Amino acid sequence: MKIILASGSPRRKELLKQAGFDFEVEPSLIDEISQQKEPGKIVEELSRIKALDIAGRHIDEDVLIIGSDTLVFYRDYVLGKPVDEADAYEMIQRIQGKEHFVYTGVTFVEQTKSVQKVSSFHEGTKVQVESMTKEQIMAYIATGEPMDKAGAYAIQGLFAPYIKGITGYFSTVVGFPIERVVKELEKRGIISE
Repeated sequence: MKIILASGSPRRKELLKQAGFDFEVEPSLIDEISQQKEPGKIVEELSRIKALDIAGRHIDEDVLIIGSDTLVFYRDYVLGKPVDEADAYEMIQRIQGKEHFVYTGVTFVEQTKSVQKVSSFHEGTKVQVESMTKEQIMAYIATGEPMDKAGAYAIQGLFAPYIKGITGYFSTVVGFPIERVVKELEKRGIISE
């Protein structure tokens, strides 16, 4: 069965490749708006929107489409991708020296010419960030790394020295809980153990 990753994220692509999958990349460009209120349900809905968008382009094919979405939550704030450097500074200032949660939702659309099965799940990981000075935050922003990342940081990148600890999957914070993805695909019989 052909596998399509409905995301242009190089991090998701790399994690899926490291797990040994043969797949194509077809990013969804649809507007992502969720009506949900709970963090896990929001990212599930956003991942479903992406996956179903791509599924609509492959109606007559046997295909598995994988959609994914990641958001950072600090208290009642949703921290998506920063719109500019000031926004990135505000996000990092908010989480420095504190704990926050990163949620990644994943949706599988298993599709044949006659049947479509849609299933979603999410993973949440608690992240503790070291206290940072204004100068450290500004220096990090100057690298440009935070500008396309939810929460304005990359745990696997230049922000790594500021991570005090995590509880949960590291890959959830990177943007794709590959451990859970593999387990779910095994459970569905799409891949063998």
